[in-house]
Amino acid sequence: MCGIWALFGSDECLAVQCTNAMKITHRGPDAFRFENVNGFTNCCFGFHRLAIVDQLYGMQPLRVKKFPYLWLCYNGEIYNHIRLKNQFEFEYQTKVDGEILLHLYDRFGIKKMASMLDGVFAFILLDTANKKVFIGRDTYGVRPLFRLLTDNGFLAVCSEAKGLLDLKTSMSAPAKITPFPPGHFEVFDLKLTGKVESVQMDRFHCCTEEPKHAAYNNLECLGTGFELETVKSNIRILFEDAVKKRLMAHRRIGCLLSGGLDSSLVAATLVKLAKEEQLPYPIQTFSIGAEDSPDVAAARKVAAHIGSEHHEVNFTPEEGIRALEDVIIHLESYDITTLRASVGMYLISKYIREKTDSVVIFSGEGSDELTQGYIYFHKAPSPKAAAEDSVRLLKELYLFDVLRADRTTAAHGLEVRVPFLDHRFTAYYLSLPEEMRVPKDGVEKHLLREAFKGLKLIPDEILWRRKEAFSDGMTSMKKSWYTSLQEHIESEVNDSQLEKANTQFSFNPPTTKEGFFIRQIFEKHYPDRCEWTPYYWMPRWIKATDPSARTLSIYKPDEDQLSH
Repeated sequence: MCGIWALFGSDECLAVQCTNAMKITHRGPDAFRFENVNGFTNCCFGFHRLAIVDQLYGMQPLRVKKFPYLWLCYNGEIYNHIRLKNQFEFEYQTKVDGEILLHLYDRFGIKKMASMLDGVFAFILLDTANKKVFIGRDTYGVRPLFRLLTDNGFLAVCSEAKGLLDLKTSMSAPAKITPFPPGHFEVFDLKLTGKVESVQMDRFHCCTEEPKHAAYNNLECLGTGFELETVKSNIRILFEDAVKKRLMAHRRIGCLLSGGLDSSLVAATLVKLAKEEQLPYPIQTFSIGAEDSPDVAAARKVAAHIGSEHHEVNFTPEEGIRALEDVIIHLESYDITTLRASVGMYLISKYIREKTDSVVIFSGEGSDELTQGYIYFHKAPSPKAAAEDSVRLLKELYLFDVLRADRTTAAHGLEVRVPFLDHRFTAYYLSLPEEMRVPKDGVEKHLLREAFKGLKLIPDEILWRRKEAFSDGMTSMKKSWYTSLQEHIESEVNDSQLEKANTQFSFNPPTTKEGFFIRQIFEKHYPDRCEWTPYYWMPRWIKATDPSARTLSIYKPDEDQLSH
């Protein structure tokens, strides 16, 4: 996890513009570099480093003697870089995983390069010999990337939109800042003035396709056909492989543990593999919540079962309310459900940064979208509709849960890793017959649970525990974070303000006081940037005015789920 920033054809002196790069310092607290591109006026790179792999050569822009005309700035991890290096007999100059991009680009060109990368990444690649600039982003947008392109060819790229907000351009109106689409790359022609022209935007991978890099990773024991036992075995093999490849780090690895199914499977598999790989430290797990919250009790049970070094972070609604504005600034979003869940994740990341030496943090994002974990999937009109909605959710993750996971951890200089969004694991799961993936016997994610049944990897009552929204499950049984937040907002927003919301906010007007309150804070910091949240996350197929699972009629908390 790092912060990248680059300008091509800046309309203003670089010394003035470069102060903008400092707005993403939190993403890379270990080092900073600012570098001009020789021979091209008004082009430069800015890089904030969080050192995870290759402490010696890890500074960027990355350049190697073999390709003096290539400049690479990237944020991410390429898990198959050694496998590809050996496969194609590339000669490395560094131990940096990103060096593989230079060799692949030189050998195969940009599209094949991007499709061969097994990992998470956002990159800016400059080829001064061919006068080209390339930018690209991983399949699910796990690593963030924003772009600004003016009518006169000034291109600016950054990990977070805040690094582009105050750039000086020669345009009369503010330039549009947009998130770069996941699974895509863009090609620009570079002129001697440093200005660019976009000549190609193309998709290199979609979540429903088996990734091209799978051909170079022969996983023995993978079965063929859709017989249930074969499918269950394949799910376990691919999930374990997803966790194992993500152990690549020189810094300490930890794991968020909410006590739900997804984070418990990640934590348990991580602890098991860490022992097998003989990591020189115990895995730390972290949960957050009020002392009597269901999540904290469940997480404690899982941690005891898997033998992790467990930390509990106490959460009070007052703390959450105090953090709201900072969280909105980091998120660059006013989506209601994203913000609610982000507060807990932001505070737990703050604890990890201040009180421990864990830096690489595993988490369970992506599972609900992939395995139809949201409560509303019980109401899907057909398995086909459910399967289509699963793909829609995965494609939109970069606007919601993946955005939350990145921004709340990056705010504190941590790097999040999400094995459920492994390219190969997700492509396999989505290839399964639609009927196999739907909720069964009143239980969502039935197939995933079934795959791990009887292994004693996690306690049985956790394996079959119902879905809790993170923002709901971490709060007290007596009074939820949701209720406390509503009470605070009630004192801040009056009825007449909400009535005028439609005129005040013509795009995505808030319909609740909570939505109005969040939007006001967002507009204060990011005026006229409401398109960054194109729509609110809401459940499908049911009449819902609020996205929280707790407010849906089909949500019935299991009275005795933690009392066994």
